[in-house]
Amino acid sequence: MIRKTVNESRIRVIALKDGDSDMTKMMSIRMDRGNFEFLNELTKEQRSDLSKVVWDMVTRGRVLFAMERYKKGETSLGRAAELAGVPVGQMMTLLTEFGVQSRIEDEDYLQGLAAIRRAW
Repeated sequence: MIRKTVNESRIRVIALKDGDSDMTKMMSIRMDRGNFEFLNELTKEQRSDLSKVVWDMVTRGRVLFAMERYKKGETSLGRAAELAGVPVGQMMTLLTEFGVQSRIEDEDYLQGLAAIRRAW
């Protein structure tokens, strides 16, 4: 759930942690008016609520951040998937969809096969 505070350019985020814990995290975000109005406009266009729109933007930002790090050679495929919050297979698909060339080498494949053998 996201609640707007008195100042229009501030959003208060309350996120509930999934799983066994009932822990609640609260975060307050300051942003310029243009970004705030952009989020509000998306909320109206998507007939959604502000929390969904912010969640979607953060998720997309994680994926973009991970793809950029992978493309620059700053991180491995596995780490990029972790940063994006998606499985490795899905990260590979995303990289392909966005035209990012694979940097997977033979050793990466061999490590993957070894991991599968250990799992079986």
